[in-house]
Amino acid sequence: MESERLLTVEQLAGWLQVKKRTVYQWVHEEYIPVVKLGALVRFREGSVNEWIRKREQPGRSERKLRIDVD
Repeated sequence: MESERLLTVEQLAGWLQVKKRTVYQWVHEEYIPVVKLGALVRFREGSVNEWIRKREQPGRSERKLRIDVD
């Protein structure tokens, strides 16, 4: 059985290109899925990927544009 990789706050912040304090704020607000190991927090890579997918929204290219040609 292969175990899933656990990320540290620093690794997650680097991956998401946010500051470490932003990650800590998300943890405090229970905004992001977290694994608590005593005083430590870790993040399952798969859970974070799913969390990101749930927040994905279609870009403007999905919107139909009406162009009038005279």
